[in-house]
Amino acid sequence: MLLNPVISKLAGKRVVLASASPRRQDILSNVGLRFEVVPSWFKETLDKSMFSAPYEYAVETAKQKALEVARRMHVKHLKTPDIVIGADTIVTLEDAILEKPFDKQDAYNMLSRLSGKEHSVFTGVAIVHCTSQEDNQLETDIIDFYEETKVKFAELSEDLLWEYIDSGEPMDKAGGYGIQALGGMLVESVHGDFLNVVGFPLNHFCKKLAEMYYRPAKHTIHRVKHDSIPYVESFENLSDVEKDCSTSSKTCEAKKGVHDGVCKTRGSGSSVPCTPRLQNGLEETPPHCSQKLAKIFDLLDGFKASKTLFAASKLKVFDKLKDKGALKAMEIADKINASVHRTERLLDACVALGLLEKTHQVYRNTELANMYLVSDAPFSFHEYINYSNDHLWSHFTHLDSTIVEGRGPHETPHKKTCDGTHGPEVEERCMRVNHCTLKITARDIVTAFDLSKYSSACDLGGGTGALAHELVGTYPEIKVNVFDLPEIIKHSSLFQPENLDFRRLTFTSGNFIEDALPAADLYILSRVIHDLPDEKLNHLLRKVSDACHPGMSGLLIAEIVLDEDKKVPRGLLQALTINEEGKQRSGTEYKKLLENHGFNRIQIKITGNLLDAIFAVKR
Repeated sequence: MLLNPVISKLAGKRVVLASASPRRQDILSNVGLRFEVVPSWFKETLDKSMFSAPYEYAVETAKQKALEVARRMHVKHLKTPDIVIGADTIVTLEDAILEKPFDKQDAYNMLSRLSGKEHSVFTGVAIVHCTSQEDNQLETDIIDFYEETKVKFAELSEDLLWEYIDSGEPMDKAGGYGIQALGGMLVESVHGDFLNVVGFPLNHFCKKLAEMYYRPAKHTIHRVKHDSIPYVESFENLSDVEKDCSTSSKTCEAKKGVHDGVCKTRGSGSSVPCTPRLQNGLEETPPHCSQKLAKIFDLLDGFKASKTLFAASKLKVFDKLKDKGALKAMEIADKINASVHRTERLLDACVALGLLEKTHQVYRNTELANMYLVSDAPFSFHEYINYSNDHLWSHFTHLDSTIVEGRGPHETPHKKTCDGTHGPEVEERCMRVNHCTLKITARDIVTAFDLSKYSSACDLGGGTGALAHELVGTYPEIKVNVFDLPEIIKHSSLFQPENLDFRRLTFTSGNFIEDALPAADLYILSRVIHDLPDEKLNHLLRKVSDACHPGMSGLLIAEIVLDEDKKVPRGLLQALTINEEGKQRSGTEYKKLLENHGFNRIQIKITGNLLDAIFAVKR
C-alpha cells in the first residue's frame, strides 16, 4: 500500500538506497517504496572545518555516498540505477558535531555533555537521478536537502548513564544514543520530525518528491508585477497537485546544466560546485563547471592515491594499527621510524581515501584495511600492493617507451619478470603475489557455476593451488590435480593450509603446452589464456578439447572479460601490461574462440571481482 501518492512516481524505477542502516530501510519500506540496498563505500572523512554550518557537512556526505554508489553500479556492476538515495545523520551540540564514541569513556563524556541540554539532529539527504548516455557516460542530476530536529535530554544520573553505556548501544551511533531503542529513555522531549532522529526525514522527502514530480496547478500560479522588473510567476499549495504532471522543478536552467546549485555530472559521478554568477543582471555559469575537467582531475590524482596506498603498505602502517588498535601520529611515526610531520600527512591522506579512520587525533584501521591491507590477513592484498609498487609501477612509468618501441613491458630493462630467469627469490615472490590475488577471487570463480557433478578436475598452470583449495572446500566430492612447471610445484608446499586434505588435492609437474594432459572431468585455465600468443593458445585448447568427453567434460576459465564496447577501463588498462602477443577478450570473443575448438553451452559470469568466470562443455 502506498501511503503517499508521490511514492507511486518511483514505481517501475530502479531505486537504490545507499545505506546499510536498517532504520532507514524500515522507514522507506513502510510507505511502500521498493528499492535495492547498496551500502556506500564512501568514508565519512570530509574536513568539517570546511563547512560553515553542520548541516552542510551532512548534506555533502549524503551526496558523496549516493554518487559513489551511482558511479560504482554504472561502471562495476554494469547496472545504472534510475535513482540513488543517500542520507547522513549527525548530532550537534553548540555547533560541534558529535562522532561515534571510540570507547566507553568517550561515550560517557559525550552523553554527559548532552545531559539536561537540548541538541540538534540533522539529516542530509541527496536524491541522485542517473542517466546512461550513448557514450556509456553517467549523467547525474542531484537534489539535496536537510532536516533539523531539536532533542532535549533529561538530567541523567551516573547509574543510568553507565547502565546505558554497558548495554553496548552507544558505541556505533553518532552522539552515542539511538532514540528508537534503549536511548529513548534518555530523551525528555522532541521538537520536529521524530523519524529524522531515527535516521530519515520521511515527510520532507515526500515533499521534495512532490516538487520534483508534480507541476503546480495553473490556478496556484500568481503573476506579481513590480516597477522596473518583469513579471514573476510564483505558486503556493504545492501539496495540492495534479497527478498527471511529472516533471521536476529546476533551480537553474536546464540548458546550463545546473540543478539545485550543482552541475550535471558525467563519467566518474563526482559533482562540481556550480554557483551561478550575476553579470548585468544575468546568470552566467562559471567556465570551470565542467565534468570533463573534473574527470581529468580524477585521472591526474589517481597515481597519487595509488602511491599513498603503496607507501602505507610498504611501511606496514596497517599492521601497526592492527596490532595496537588505535595510535596517534607520533606513536605510528615512532614505530615506522619516520618523520612525525610527514607520517601525519600520510595518515590523513589514508583517512581521506577511506583506508583509515580518525577520531580525536587517534587513527585506526577501517574494516577494509583489516580485511585486505594487513599483511597476515586471510585475504591480504599486501604482497600484490608491494609488487605493484616495486614492479608494475615501472610498466606504466615507461609506458610511452614500450608503445613507441613496440616492446612488451616485460622486455624493458626497467622490469624484472616472473618467468623464473631471475632466481628463486623473484620466482617465489611472484608466486606469493599470484597466490594472494587468486585467494581474493577464487570463491567467486568456483561458485559462479554449479560444478557439483564433476568428480575430478585438473587446474592447468594452477600454481600454488589457491583456486584448487577453494574448489575442494566448496565441492566435497571433487578431487583436484594441480598441473604446473617443476620449478613452480617445487615451491607450492609453502602455500598449503594446515587442514588441507591431500587425498583430494595433488600436485603434478609438467608442461601443459608440451606434455600430455592428466585425465579429468573438468579442466581449469586461470589467467593463462590472455598471455598466450594465438599459435600456443590454439594448440592448448585443441589438447584440452581432445582430452574432454563430449557432452560431459567441462572447461572453467578465469580471466578478465571485457565489456562488448570495450569502455570499462580495468581490463583495458591491464592489457597495457601483458606481452605483445597476448590479448584481453570480450565475452563474444571468448564464445567464438571456444566454439572454434568444439565447446558449446558457453556461460559467462561477470563476478565484480578481480577475475570473471567462463564455463563451457565439450560439444
